[in-house]
Amino acid sequence: MDLNIILASASERRHELLKRITEDFKIIISDFDEDSIAFRGNFEEYVKSLSEGKAREVSNLCDEECIIIGCDTIVAFNGEVLGKPKDRQEAFDMLKSLSGNIHEVYSGITIIRNKDKHVLSQSVCTKVKFSYLTEEEIITYIDTGEPFDKAGAYGIQGYGGVFVESIEGCYYNVVGLPMNKLKSLLKEII
Repeated sequence: MDLNIILASASERRHELLKRITEDFKIIISDFDEDSIAFRGNFEEYVKSLSEGKAREVSNLCDEECIIIGCDTIVAFNGEVLGKPKDRQEAFDMLKSLSGNIHEVYSGITIIRNKDKHVLSQSVCTKVKFSYLTEEEIITYIDTGEPFDKAGAYGIQGYGGVFVESIEGCYYNVVGLPMNKLKSLLKEII
């Protein structure tokens, strides 16, 4: 792809995944205030709003012709959004609640073509089933430090992958960037 692509994300996982689609992109980290978007019960609309806020924030900083990619991922369980845990106790509580249960991972992707401000925004949902976790397993996992920068307090691509009994949908969505959806959106906006 011979485009000026900008990824509006600080996530190392998203950087690595985008490299599988194109090596030619820049990173501009968005300062978008995620707390400015209230969750109103619709997970798909919520993640699309978050991803669009990130993409628009970076779009406003760019005066060049470019394609801006914004993305956000959440874990949904029992009607609630599980974000990144603030501390050990919150990580423990999240993992304990996911133990033995099915939850959903939603990602919103927004692409902005900066020259005409054309916006495409979609969401992807993947169902994830966790096996039963003992308290010792949860504490050992928390001790790795991995849960603290991950929605839902786990990373499927890391140590947390051992908890995943099955998934229904896109694996890369759970990692944080649904590549198949992103590739199709890029084709559509070019």
